[in-house]
Amino acid sequence: MSLYNIFPTISTSFIVISAILVAFGWRLAIVRKLDQHKKVMFWAAVAATAFFIVYMSRTIFVGNTEWGGPESLKPYYFVFLIFHITLATVAAVFGITTLTLGYKEKYKKHRKWGKITSLIWFVTAITGVAVYVLLYVMYPGGHTKPVLDAIFG
Repeated sequence: MSLYNIFPTISTSFIVISAILVAFGWRLAIVRKLDQHKKVMFWAAVAATAFFIVYMSRTIFVGNTEWGGPESLKPYYFVFLIFHITLATVAAVFGITTLTLGYKEKYKKHRKWGKITSLIWFVTAITGVAVYVLLYVMYPGGHTKPVLDAIFG
């Protein structure tokens, strides 16, 4: 694996780990193992944060990957990518809100938000893996400029 692929692979791995932990955490809440639920969800949030740090570091210092597939699929890819980015942003806001409600012991709201947040998080993880597969497995693309180069030349 090249240096070009290592950061996207690491960040995608973190988001998958986070989604798996959310699934386990949700199950723990259902069976009322709430101390374990809290610990697992904490680590799910850590994995999601690690994803964000790796992703943003790569975006700033290395750049994003350009679409490398057929031009005929490019519009569909961009619609899918915008859907994924929007969903990921909503999931992050919902996730922070859900965690905050849990830590503030507002359990009724936490349960209500948690169900929705978890479902959004699962779809975000799945679409994130799909973006990874499209950009690095099926249709490897090229790099754009790192954000710092684009800003400072």
